[in-house]
Amino acid sequence: MSTSINSASASNGNATVVRTSRGLTVGGSRLTIYSLIDHFKAGHSDELVREWYNLTPEQLADIHRYIDEHAEEVEVEYQEVLRTAEATRKYWEERNRERFEQIKNAPLTPEQAARRAKLEELRQRRSRP
Repeated sequence: MSTSINSASASNGNATVVRTSRGLTVGGSRLTIYSLIDHFKAGHSDELVREWYNLTPEQLADIHRYIDEHAEEVEVEYQEVLRTAEATRKYWEERNRERFEQIKNAPLTPEQAARRAKLEELRQRRSRP
């Protein structure tokens, strides 16, 4: 990936989508285009995505236009981001496996036991007609 701060905007005139050391991002923010692609692929509406990330309709239109105009390149980068995220997840899961087991097998404090009992009581009430 290029580290030129505005190479994406300079090459296509789209100031909303810029290339940084983090990859394709929304100009002036740390929000990556790859995060937005996750939402688009999950079927979230543009309105919902705009609300969650405080984007203007124009910004979202620019993002969609950039993705459409550079579909192959963006998809290749997106797949690399997914592979890297999965490798990172696996690394930390393995590194913390022993600690997770210790936590799982640790005895409950009285406060934890009381909270679990309360949750179970609420679940029981909820499941009754």
